[in-house]
Amino acid sequence: MNEEVQNAYEVIKNGGIVLYPTDTVWGIGCDATNADAVAKIYKLKQRAETQSMICLMNGEKMMYNVFKEIPEVAWQILDLSEKPTTLILDNPRNVAVNIIAPDKTLGIRIVKEPFCFKLMERMKKPLVSTSANISGQPTPNSFKEISPEIINGVDYVVNLHREKIGGKPSTIIKLTNDSQVKVIRR
Repeated sequence: MNEEVQNAYEVIKNGGIVLYPTDTVWGIGCDATNADAVAKIYKLKQRAETQSMICLMNGEKMMYNVFKEIPEVAWQILDLSEKPTTLILDNPRNVAVNIIAPDKTLGIRIVKEPFCFKLMERMKKPLVSTSANISGQPTPNSFKEISPEIINGVDYVVNLHREKIGGKPSTIIKLTNDSQVKVIRR
């Protein structure tokens, strides 16, 4: 696994995009602070930049680097969640401007999955994560369901967990700094 972390890190460090296993489904990712790399993912997915993507993070320190204010309820939700949960929070900073939604929010998920966790530890930055499909097409549940267009369109394909059938996409909950909570996807 460490070799795959290093390979993916080298590509990401140089502005590339990677196809990698996450705690849910296979994802396309890059350095969340690199606007050019983020733009490559939008182009590959044939997705409008107004449809934002999420960032994976590896813990509290990274969260506070991106969000000055984090509602207390965010930590409670993360502590109580039994499955992967994405939180949409207000006013991100220190990330590429083209990953921030038009309403000045950003979806984030803290992951403990070993590959993603170690990769972010190496990057010291959040990792973009978006499903490995062309926009509007079904989300692939396993590596073998990913289209050749996506596989050939990334700079590196991580060679781990290719037989694993992915879980469901994460729950998505939007939290505003004025304490509003809205479940977007269960």
